[in-house]
Amino acid sequence: MAARKKTVQGPKTLPQPVSETGATPSGRVSRGRTHPRGASFPVAPPGSELPRSYAKTLRKIKQRIQEERLRVVLAANTAMVLLYWDIGRMILDRQEREGWGAKIIDRLAADVRGAFPDMRGFSPRNLKYMRAFAAEWTNPVFVQQIAAQIPWFHNCLLLDRVPDPTARTWYIRQVMKHGWSRNILALQIDSRAYQRHGKAITNFKATLPPADSDLAAQVFKDPYLFDFLGTADPRREREVEQALVDHIQRFLLELGSGFSFVGRQVHLEFASRDYYLDLLFYHLKLRCYVVIELKAMSFEPGFAGQMNMYLSAVDDLLRHVDDKPTIGLLLCRTKDRFIVEYALRDVRKPIGVAGWETTLVEKLPEDLKGNLPTVEEIEAELAPKRGRR
Repeated sequence: MAARKKTVQGPKTLPQPVSETGATPSGRVSRGRTHPRGASFPVAPPGSELPRSYAKTLRKIKQRIQEERLRVVLAANTAMVLLYWDIGRMILDRQEREGWGAKIIDRLAADVRGAFPDMRGFSPRNLKYMRAFAAEWTNPVFVQQIAAQIPWFHNCLLLDRVPDPTARTWYIRQVMKHGWSRNILALQIDSRAYQRHGKAITNFKATLPPADSDLAAQVFKDPYLFDFLGTADPRREREVEQALVDHIQRFLLELGSGFSFVGRQVHLEFASRDYYLDLLFYHLKLRCYVVIELKAMSFEPGFAGQMNMYLSAVDDLLRHVDDKPTIGLLLCRTKDRFIVEYALRDVRKPIGVAGWETTLVEKLPEDLKGNLPTVEEIEAELAPKRGRR
């Protein structure tokens, strides 16, 4: 009887990528593999493959985006300045009719701040500026068409430094025409620009300042404006996160322990939604990818689920057959250790959660010690950020 042939089945392996980047069925380029159901890490094609008209079209699109962003922000600024003028009018009216004094202004500021705690624009000092603004500009049409076309802090500067209404109007027009920041406006006032070049304005046509001007850059960072729009806190949190991403990227590369930078804000595309990984590294000693996410807020259980998804996507689409499972490091502003432990209890992938002010959760495998930064190293790097927030 012939000997029965023994079949040996090896361990299941991940599909081998043909090259560092591959093409999707639609011809798009991606990092690694593309899942049949549409998940991939897409990357932009090289410039050499683009048509000659691309650069010109890109410039036009960028210009349109800059113009529309500025137009929308300045429209919001106009609404805020008109609101301040209207509040100033009400205060003036009560002062004239009922003799409101400084104590009532202080009470009003406290009550309005209590009703809108996220808004900075209702301090006693700013309420007094609103009153002065309304007292100087009494014509609502004039306020809407001229004074409200520049940022509030510019108006405050003009109230403080330029007593002549005609001169103020001239400076407002120059701010819009040339895109002067508040500091540049102050310099122009100091140099008596109106007296040297001033002309009476008989007609005012509001136009956008240059999109790349100092004013355009300044208005996008106006804290009063973004408080007014109700978007200040998320904006500040995102700025903190981006600063941390910059810092951690440099920190890990400078450790010299095997981190190789792959990308930041790495695009993960699904058929129905897009995600962006804050930082993606490859560790040359551990032979695995490392995903790092930074959150400028306390730990939420959903962060662990999102990280788990990122690790699964990198393992499925980028990991080579010889690579070890991808590691995730999640850095949060603070954390409740008990919540973190519950959130990670049944998660099988290696995820570490570090608070900026607390210790790393013991979730990473023992064999990773010595190759990843220690808790002390992470905390030492993050500690200075707390003071600069």
